[in-house]
Amino acid sequence: MESKSKNNFSRRNFLKASVLASGGLLVGFNLLTACKPEAVMPVDIDSLNFNDFNAFIKISDDGYVTIFSPNPEIGQGVKTAMPMIIAEELDVEWSKVRVVQANLDTKNFKRQVAGGSQSIRFGWDALRQTGATTKQLLVNAAAVKWNVDASTCKASKGIITNANGDKLGYGDVVKEAALLSIPEDVKLKEIKDFTIIGQEIVNVDIDKIITGKPLFGLDYKAEGMLYASVLRPPAFGQILESFDASEAKKINGVIDVITIGDKARKFLNSGKKNWTFKMSETDKVVVIATNTWAAIKGKKALTAIWKEDSKLESTENQNKALTKILEGKGLTTRREDGDLKKAFATADKVIEKTYHSPFLPHNCMEPMNFYANVTAENIQLAGPVQTPEFAAQVVAEMLDFDVDKVSVEMTRMGGGFGRRLYGDFVYEAAEISSVIKKPIKLISTREDDMTTGVYKPSVKYRIKAALKDGKVIGYHLIEAAVGSNMYGLIPNFFPAGCIPNYKVETGNSKSNVTTGAWRAPYTNFLAFAEQSFFDELASELNIDPIQLRLDLLQNVKGTTDKKIEYSGQRMQDTIKLVREKGNWGKTKEGVYQGFSAYYSHNTHVAEIADIVLKDGFPIVKKVTVAVDCGVVVNPTGARNQLEGGVLDGIGHAMYADFSLKDGKPTHKNFDTYRLIRMQETPKVAVHFVENDLSPTGLGEPGLPPAGGAVANAINAALGKRIYKQPFINELKQDSILS
Repeated sequence: MESKSKNNFSRRNFLKASVLASGGLLVGFNLLTACKPEAVMPVDIDSLNFNDFNAFIKISDDGYVTIFSPNPEIGQGVKTAMPMIIAEELDVEWSKVRVVQANLDTKNFKRQVAGGSQSIRFGWDALRQTGATTKQLLVNAAAVKWNVDASTCKASKGIITNANGDKLGYGDVVKEAALLSIPEDVKLKEIKDFTIIGQEIVNVDIDKIITGKPLFGLDYKAEGMLYASVLRPPAFGQILESFDASEAKKINGVIDVITIGDKARKFLNSGKKNWTFKMSETDKVVVIATNTWAAIKGKKALTAIWKEDSKLESTENQNKALTKILEGKGLTTRREDGDLKKAFATADKVIEKTYHSPFLPHNCMEPMNFYANVTAENIQLAGPVQTPEFAAQVVAEMLDFDVDKVSVEMTRMGGGFGRRLYGDFVYEAAEISSVIKKPIKLISTREDDMTTGVYKPSVKYRIKAALKDGKVIGYHLIEAAVGSNMYGLIPNFFPAGCIPNYKVETGNSKSNVTTGAWRAPYTNFLAFAEQSFFDELASELNIDPIQLRLDLLQNVKGTTDKKIEYSGQRMQDTIKLVREKGNWGKTKEGVYQGFSAYYSHNTHVAEIADIVLKDGFPIVKKVTVAVDCGVVVNPTGARNQLEGGVLDGIGHAMYADFSLKDGKPTHKNFDTYRLIRMQETPKVAVHFVENDLSPTGLGEPGLPPAGGAVANAINAALGKRIYKQPFINELKQDSILS
């Protein structure tokens, strides 16, 4: 049985239809808010600038459907999954669907962002509504053509039929449909009737990706475009004093060497800042060239003198600052339940541990780059950025333009992981173009990204628990972070609500080192710390680690505390599924297991890591993953996200280390910075909790539990508790490894 939409959309403002000049039907829809009532639909598909509507569906008179995908594609699969949702309710065969990346709509769109694993979650209802409404519009048009009641007609796979057996394709009624009013009484499919959602659909860009066709930001080219490479301070806390460009200018292909920084300083001093601005106030030297190689070679030939503007921090000093915070300096209470002081005073035993992780770069496969063309009339931007609207707003304000004069063409991104949330490379490109009065492509090297980028904050956690009568009665978490207070929603994640006496405090050590979001912000390291700690509690209480979590989660089931973000029942179901699928406690001799579970980005994930020892070194052979993410739109894409998150989490927890000496990063490229290698990647088996709940995020939630699962497996194998990342340093330090 079909169900009516539960959403109270204003059809008049939510969706509009128009006949295209080239033939066919154009449907404009808005994902999160009503379109302007007075907006006029364009009649030429090639002239679409997305200023009237957030997204479009084009149905040609031959029945083929083009769906414009509005959100940036960063590898999370939204360019495939979001159109799948529309196509499902539109009831058209996927083989007849073409997907095109939309440009930025700065007027109407409220979340044209890739970040937080929220695109599908926010778009689910509106995308379904759009497809269903468009289908009903076509059915109504066919009914008019046949002169029958629309209720006697139905549509399936792009074909409309009536009670007499007559048939019309969608393409046969597009002109008539454009003349009708938008239907008000629209029904959505029952989930059991889905034919596209839940199917294994390959990435819509896969052919271009594997054949190397232009798709990514680095592929973008425009007529008359020059290339720019930027020399930035080698250490955080330095500013430019002077430079010599004589050798750089001798290089064939180098056109000019300039400095930028004036416009960025003016903007920063205006006080118009937000979290997306990662801008530097110092002057930077820019080499302008006719090609990439000349620009990079020219930058290497520059001679620059830098002077100290603020303290040149080192990792050792930052660690000392974090320790002071853990001891109570400058803490802010984020949540406090019960009487923690009394719980510790009356406990049978108190356990306290401290965990530490270093700064980490993002290491996107595609280094930062962007195209900018600033003219007297407008600004054209193009490239890979996770926050195109914010970038356009900053560039407009920085260069004294109306934001309506700034256009952003979005390309596919070769990785982001939070790095491309920050548009510093966009602002640099725009400032360079405004100075030289020509279109330019800013390009970066791996060394640029690793030494002048935005890092995951260095963090320390101190966790203290009170045990009494075989139960956890008190829990105190203190977070200390360098450069960024990343507490986020962690006060209301697990184990909030599970333990009667509970407190979370956070503190921040200010730094001139640029920090920000890194895949699964807040939880990427906290999950390891907490899940390792709970394993220690389970050992102390002589209880199975999984059973301890299940018992604690019983305390939050049915809670009325609206601050708590996770579901006790859904987490329990997820844990039970991974316990079954991972054969917990039933492995053959020589295989050691570790468990971890975490909730982040609205998704519940549990993981079991299986490891073996080879010459005393732990090798991760398999990770079993259970996840409750609601309805799985595209199983292929969903598994890809979870597998990638697990491998990312294991690799960084095991091997990734990053430090600074006198403000300078000690690692510049992959010859010294250790990432997980192909032969070290385990098998990842993904299992989904089946339910009919709305979809939640998958781009990030697979990462946080991975480190904890591996650390707990290492302890099972070696009797060694891990308290610092990367694990390999801890193992070597104790002479477990040679």
